[in-house]
Amino acid sequence: MPEESIENINFDDLNKRAISQPLVTNIYTADPSAHFFNGKIYIYPSHDVDAGEAFDDLGSHFAMEDYHVISMDSIDSEAVDHGVALHVDDVPWAKEQMWAPDANEKDGTYYLFFPAKAHDGIFRIGVATSNSPIGPFKAQQEAIKGSFSIDPAVFKDDDGSYYMYFGGLWGGQLQRWRSGEFNAAQPDSPTAFLPEDNEPALLPYVAKMTDDLLEFSEKPKAIEILDKNGNLLLAGDNNRRFFEAAWLHKYNGKYYFSYSTGDTHFICYAIGDSPYGPFTYGGRILNPVVGWTSHHSVCKVDKKWYLFYHDSSLSKGVTHLRSVKVAEITHREDGSIETLTPYKD
Repeated sequence: MPEESIENINFDDLNKRAISQPLVTNIYTADPSAHFFNGKIYIYPSHDVDAGEAFDDLGSHFAMEDYHVISMDSIDSEAVDHGVALHVDDVPWAKEQMWAPDANEKDGTYYLFFPAKAHDGIFRIGVATSNSPIGPFKAQQEAIKGSFSIDPAVFKDDDGSYYMYFGGLWGGQLQRWRSGEFNAAQPDSPTAFLPEDNEPALLPYVAKMTDDLLEFSEKPKAIEILDKNGNLLLAGDNNRRFFEAAWLHKYNGKYYFSYSTGDTHFICYAIGDSPYGPFTYGGRILNPVVGWTSHHSVCKVDKKWYLFYHDSSLSKGVTHLRSVKVAEITHREDGSIETLTPYKD
């Protein structure tokens, strides 16, 4: 539900019809990356603030400057905000816009992966580490070499390999990297350098991580998202093509790549046989929420699967003041995922 339609919404009624309620209400949170570590749920969201920036399609009003970690003892228990885990002022290479993060664990060390604009105005992806899943995290001096764009998600495969998925259009700058170098022309345009509608859509990227999870072990590769006929989705296919919010989970031996379609506000998924893809479009996990953005994660807790997502219901539709939520999802016997509608009729 895009911003322009909120004047007609009765938010008291909407919140009664919502399939879930905000997990925390003391702060605004978004883009929840959820993980199940040591029998407990940890959520790594963005921390939304109202910084007074102008609304634009570059996302200037998303002026987040730190990260909090949220934990839950079980899926039904109270969510606890553990306070600031990392602030932009403590990241030497970063200037602003601490957007959607992710985390993972290896050998007792916890890793926070995050995008931020460097001092040259280009988004990079950084890493910070801690001996606790709730932080505080200490950032590396430099961003990951060869990193670009936004929305890192780090998946641990069954063989112990870790892969980072990333990318985002418009303010996420992915379209500025089409030549392999950053194109700084037309800096105020969020849509300059996008493909034509009849051309293949821009693709997200994946890179295997080094053993210490601090760098890429290879040059990032594009992830192909195909239709049922094996053709790449087109740039004009706004209801299905990748926009941002990459995530990967594994179910019954298959790899599920899920993502947001951005300006059409769906969370979609595609299925493949390898962490590198290709992935064949499978359908929608989540229909549009209130607020412009949609961003999620998929996490197995005990024997059930959950979608962690956000909407702008608590702020009564303010696009950059969002709240993290959770709802159970179902994989059908054929491997498809049932589509959730965030508000009952």
